[in-house]
Order: sequence, then structure tokens, then C-alpha cells
Amino acid sequence: MMQVIKFVLLNLCLVLMTVTVSYAATPVSMGIVTGSTKGTYYQFGLNLAQLVKTSNIDLRVSPSNGSVENIYAVFKRPNTQLGIVQADVLAFVTRVQTDPVLKQIAKKIKMVFPLYNEEIHLVGVNGLQSFADLQGKRVAVGKEGSGTYLTARLLFEISGIKPSALVTIGTNDALEQLKAGSIDAMFYVAGYPVKLLASDITAENNLVLVPIQNQAITEFYPQTTIPAGTYGWQQSDVATVAVKAVLVSYNFRNANCENVGRVGQLIYENMEWLKQNGHPKWNVVDLNFPLKGWQQYDCVGKKLAKIPTFTRSPEEINPVLEAIKDVLQE
Repeated sequence: MMQVIKFVLLNLCLVLMTVTVSYAATPVSMGIVTGSTKGTYYQFGLNLAQLVKTSNIDLRVSPSNGSVENIYAVFKRPNTQLGIVQADVLAFVTRVQTDPVLKQIAKKIKMVFPLYNEEIHLVGVNGLQSFADLQGKRVAVGKEGSGTYLTARLLFEISGIKPSALVTIGTNDALEQLKAGSIDAMFYVAGYPVKLLASDITAENNLVLVPIQNQAITEFYPQTTIPAGTYGWQQSDVATVAVKAVLVSYNFRNANCENVGRVGQLIYENMEWLKQNGHPKWNVVDLNFPLKGWQQYDCVGKKLAKIPTFTRSPEEINPVLEAIKDVLQE
């Protein structure tokens, strides 16, 4: 009788081991929606995919047309649990009354982590010296619905500067038109160095980074500098402003909750690896930054609570939110 029991227990153990090994060998499939393949969002996505692969997570990195598309994607695109958006874009969307569906989705978008400041690149023809010089000019502001588009539109609303035309085209097309002289300037909101501006512009194109120091704008957006030599054709420091990029998810109440929490924990515990092996912008990421107006996804918070070193600073006022509120109330 004892031999039979031992035999049964042995077989049960073997079955359990087989199931465990089989489960461990099956990668968790996830997706992240980012931005242009030549932008910083996409590079961050690739870095994260490389990181989590070592923990048996297969993270598919998808390009997109911008932040608004990413908000929709984490809600309804199959197997897409993560996205990267601009902080001001989501704040803007949550206050847009004309699109109730998007507004409802935005309410359930949660922060995984704040990432980095995205510098607002304003590239123009030689001779433009300030943001105010865009008055009466033809300016490319990104595709409608993109983060660049909404931020550029907000900058013009805040400053009162009125171009003769807001050209709604993507950054690749905008750069080609700028080189051809069809437009006077273009916006690109992305963390430097931006691959497109580094690889597709030379000194012979006779283009410049235009400073953004308009007082009305700097009251709402944090000031920063794009250092000299960031791009081979840029000879001196250029003052500009920035907006925070945010890694987000939807308020999932299923297996995605656990999986997104795992990704959050892996990011937090492997920041040194990301700094050493990823995009240069990882070096300025502050995962503890208190981003006003955002709630951290509780599925991530529960994982982080188990890490002794994790702390979050008290929230501070985010002037961008106030700027958007004032603009939309006018």
C-alpha cells in the first residue's frame, strides 16, 4: 500500500513540475504603443522590450501617430497594455467636452511612471530668432491629434501669436517642406537627441533651432536648454521649454493588472541597466517625480510597495494643467 502511495505522489510531483516548467517557458505577451520610429518614445519602447525579455515578457513595440492615438490604443487595441503620452496632452483631453468617448477613456488612463522632460523643438529657416517671429508665418504643427499638434496649438493659444497657417502634417513631411521652403518652421516635441533632427539635417540645409522664451509660455511650461552640439548643425545652446512624457496604462481589472505591475517593478529595479544600455534620456528619468493631476496605477503601486527603497515625493502644482484650464475656459 505504501509503495502505491509513493508511486502516486511521485507521479503527481512529476506532473506538477511539468506544468510549472511549461508555464515558465511560455512568455507573457504584451504590447506598448509609442510614436514615430525616429522619435524617443519608440526608442524607449525598444529599451523596455529588451529589458523585460529577460523576465519572460515578450513586449511588442508599435509606432503610432501620437499621444491621442495612444490613449485609444491602451483602451481598445488588442494586447496593448502600455503607451507613452505627453502630460499636457492627457490633461487637455480630459477637459475636451466635444469628444465624450475620449474623455471617458482618459479618466481611466493611469500613470505607470513619469519619464522625462520632452524638449519642444522649434526648427525654422535661418533668420527666425524667437517664438514671436512665427507671427504671420506658415508653421507645421504635427498631425492632428498628435502630441506635437496639441502642444503647439496650446502654445499659440497661451502666447497670442498667430501664424498665417497651421500645417497639419507629420514631422518627416514637415522637415522636407521646411527644406524646400514651403513652410517657415516646424514643431517637434520629443526628448533630445531626436533621431530625425540628428540624421536628416545638415549645416547645408541652413536651418536653426528657434529659442522659445515667450514670457506667457514660460509661466506655464518649465524652461530648459538644448545644449550646443546636440545636433551637428547646432552651434550654440538654445533656450526652450519642455513637457513631461508619461508611461501609462488602462485601469485593467484582469491579468493585465499583474503583468503591468511586473513591468513597473522591473523598470524600477533596473534603472541602472536602462541608463547604461538605453536611450540617453534614461539618465534624467525620475520615477519618483510628483506629477500633479495623475494617479499611479494601483497594480504598479502594489508591486512598488514591496520595494524598501521606493518613495514618492509630495505632489506639486503643475502649471501646465492650469494653463490648459484657462485656455479652454476662454
